[in-house]
Amino acid sequence: MKQALLAITILGVILLLLNAKSSSTDDIEISEKGIEFHHGNWDEALARAKAENKLIFLDIYATWCGPCKLLKKKTFSDESVGSYYNDKYINVALNGEEGDGKLLAQQYAIKGYPSLLFINGEGKLVAKSAGYVSPEDFLDMGKQIDDKIIN
Repeated sequence: MKQALLAITILGVILLLLNAKSSSTDDIEISEKGIEFHHGNWDEALARAKAENKLIFLDIYATWCGPCKLLKKKTFSDESVGSYYNDKYINVALNGEEGDGKLLAQQYAIKGYPSLLFINGEGKLVAKSAGYVSPEDFLDMGKQIDDKIIN
């Protein structure tokens, strides 16, 4: 009886670990219709923003962060959000606990995750928000920031 209980407990722990691993933020796929994120380093994103005369939308997240996962699943995958942000911004998503993401989290004094930053091609912070934002509110936020910068 004790052996069966031990086996069930070990199996339960293994299943929990597998489930936790499969639910990391990096494993959540963004819809093909959602935001297309830049695949390069931060300096390349800045250069691209300058060359295309666009702002950078920077998502600084953590792999363990629930609201970060929800943003990726619900907001960043939204077709209308993707359509607008892909046209108006250079979109970058970085883990705030490693590499460029860690350096930028320090540079921009990030206090929590997710942090949503809007930065110009010179690296100057234009606007900042934090926490989960619905697709509708995120779209409105992008439009307001874009209007503020243009006008």
